[in-house]
Amino acid sequence: MKVAIKDKSRRQFLKLGMLVAATGLSPFPAHAALRDIAARERSLAFYNTHTGESMQTVYWAEGGYIPQALVDINHVLRDHRNNEIKNMSPALLDLLYGINSMIGARQPFHIISGYRSPATNAKLAENSSGVAKHSMHLDGKAIDIRVPGHDLVQVRRAAFMLHGGGVGYYPGSDFVHVDVGRVRQWQG
Repeated sequence: MKVAIKDKSRRQFLKLGMLVAATGLSPFPAHAALRDIAARERSLAFYNTHTGESMQTVYWAEGGYIPQALVDINHVLRDHRNNEIKNMSPALLDLLYGINSMIGARQPFHIISGYRSPATNAKLAENSSGVAKHSMHLDGKAIDIRVPGHDLVQVRRAAFMLHGGGVGYYPGSDFVHVDVGRVRQWQG
């Protein structure tokens, strides 16, 4: 039995199919992330290593961010030392979504550090040369992560290939820093 498809719908279907096929066959991991551009939803999962809290949520759907999902994400990524909450950058969430898409993670992002209050950042900067005094964590534009089942090198490579901002590699502390500042990379 044949199903009639309108010409316009058929053309759109064929174009999308060709795009997905081309990106799926591409040897470049960054192109694989293009498959998700047509996604109607974006979701993320987190596990906060300090509080034990976890969540999975659709944070973007039908062309926009979902306000309650952003509130929930901000809570999980808060400064766990004083429970201070800041709005996390939606661009950072999109960068995490891109990383997740590139590496095909099935586990939640393990959060080492999301938002940091000025007091927390100052205290950490006193005790470590690896903490910037004007860290992007203060603005909700940076996060330190690891992904169970994925080597840090793989996470770092995916983050840098997306050119979404800074990528710091900290193998001794078992995390990768990503932010939505200027594109750069370093090792701590």
